[in-house]
Amino acid sequence: MELRPILSTLLRHKTAAALIVLEIALSCAIICNALFLIGNRVERLNLVSGVAEKEVVRVQLTGIGEDDNADALTSSDLALLRGLPGVKAATVTNQVPFVNSSWNTGVTMVKDQKQPTLSATIYMGDEQFLAALGPKVVAGRNFASDEFIEWSALDAPGSKISVPAVIITQSLADKLFPGQSAIGKSFYSWGENAIRVVGVVDHLVRPSEQGGAVAHEYSMIFPIHVPFSLGGNYLLRTDPARRDEVLKAAVAVLEKNSPNRIILEKNTKSMEDLRAQYYRQDRAMVWMLVAVILALLVVTALGIVGLASFWVQQRTKQIGVRRALGATRGQILRYFQTENFLLATIGIVLGMLFAYAINQLLMGKYELPRLPLFYLPAGAALLWLLGQVAVYGPARKAASVPPAVATRSA
Repeated sequence: MELRPILSTLLRHKTAAALIVLEIALSCAIICNALFLIGNRVERLNLVSGVAEKEVVRVQLTGIGEDDNADALTSSDLALLRGLPGVKAATVTNQVPFVNSSWNTGVTMVKDQKQPTLSATIYMGDEQFLAALGPKVVAGRNFASDEFIEWSALDAPGSKISVPAVIITQSLADKLFPGQSAIGKSFYSWGENAIRVVGVVDHLVRPSEQGGAVAHEYSMIFPIHVPFSLGGNYLLRTDPARRDEVLKAAVAVLEKNSPNRIILEKNTKSMEDLRAQYYRQDRAMVWMLVAVILALLVVTALGIVGLASFWVQQRTKQIGVRRALGATRGQILRYFQTENFLLATIGIVLGMLFAYAINQLLMGKYELPRLPLFYLPAGAALLWLLGQVAVYGPARKAASVPPAVATRSA
């Protein structure tokens, strides 16, 4: 099909053509960036935590005037919790995943290194930490019994005690020791002495999920017995069907074991619930962006349908003449589809430029990553398809006009 008649017609209707091109361009720019933002949010929602989320429940509490007796009370608490029916393992730790605060520290490879190699989060746990939380050791081993130290001794003024060993995540191991086994290697973090890596776990998310798709797993575990007062996080692992039962029993036991208990009920829930609450805004953002995309597609489709219908009505006589000269219905149909394809292509090219400009603005204002190029053809394909579907009805109506009726039209 020759493009000259189509271009000639578009030049005679510059304003209408420009409006539909602008509409498609803006839709393309917004849709490409919306798809990109949705992809980022979905990636966050699907991040592997390394935690047995369906099996782990958390009880968070605080005490009043019990700091002097915190170590003994914590030991008593753990003994009672581990004896509850249905509890497979129980531990106390300084922090848990899916919260908005975390313990972070710099990691260096040599003692006098001025700038840290990276920042990692610190989990402190006892002998049942891994069993309770769920990370799987993929290299090395768990901590030995003689490697555990007391937080009270480590934190004492003038203490010379250092952290003897560490278990790190695979992501952190790959970053610190690329292409090598991390087992037996050392780095510096807390204190003056190097900390030796004894084990590597597959996954363990940072509590506040900092650093993007890789750095969010820069986590390490120190063999430190912490008192309940350091975060107040008791973690219990049980069968998913018994979570509610175990939670209620754990709260009752802890309250009975000491009268000076304040159970933070809003934070006492399963790890699965904590994750759902943590990502609530991300899910809402995904649905909002989906709604924006659908609204834009509907508005763009209506614009294309309206313009095509208007042009069909205006060109009834022209269509009739072409039909009388032998043009088939298929040729008339292809004429309007080609015309729409040209308009959509011009709009999409402009839209890609707008999409890049919008992404640069978002990068500067909100520190978003650069828009990957594959989102541009994805948005383009969506709008091309939309244009062809939207114009099909008016084009088919034009192709169905009988030549005799069309030639009598003014």
